[in-house]
Amino acid sequence: MGKLILVRHAESVGNRTRRFTMDGGSPLTELGREQARQAAALIRARFKPELLVSSPYRRALETAAIIGREIAYARPPLVVVELCERDFGQLKGRPYDAVHDDPAFRSAVEPLWKPPGGESLEEVRLRTAPALEKLARDFPDIEVVVVSHGGVMTALCAHLNGGWEGVTVPENCAVLLVENFQGRLSAPTPVAPLK
Repeated sequence: MGKLILVRHAESVGNRTRRFTMDGGSPLTELGREQARQAAALIRARFKPELLVSSPYRRALETAAIIGREIAYARPPLVVVELCERDFGQLKGRPYDAVHDDPAFRSAVEPLWKPPGGESLEEVRLRTAPALEKLARDFPDIEVVVVSHGGVMTALCAHLNGGWEGVTVPENCAVLLVENFQGRLSAPTPVAPLK
């Protein structure tokens, strides 16, 4: 049985300043680098990953690089473009509060709503689920760490749970486990932090 270990990237400058980031940008903060080291310690203690996968965006790649160093993974991560964050369209660069303050924007967590020029969470699900399923098919018997984003993990959780009800955005560096039973993927379960 294989395992997909889903990790949301660590805190980025965009998260700290509470702004929707531009594509690819936003490096990790010092707190984010520490979060990545803690996630790596958890992964090292509970798993034996043989593959590290990342979104192409800087904050995910930096998180993956820290995890890779800490778990002694010797290669660069496999970059999967489909795992990039949700396109926030006209919200890019604006504060998170824009979804509340501007009547043109509704809740950013409603699955079918999309900001002008951007993607809905349902569109993110349709883009990312096949990529995750391909990883499960290509690597059915190993443990794979997959570093992505809040919107991506939210969409993947909805996909794996069979619906949007009760799905929330994971915290920075949250770790979720998906078990791979010969291509049948389990619902994600949180991996408890080390004590």
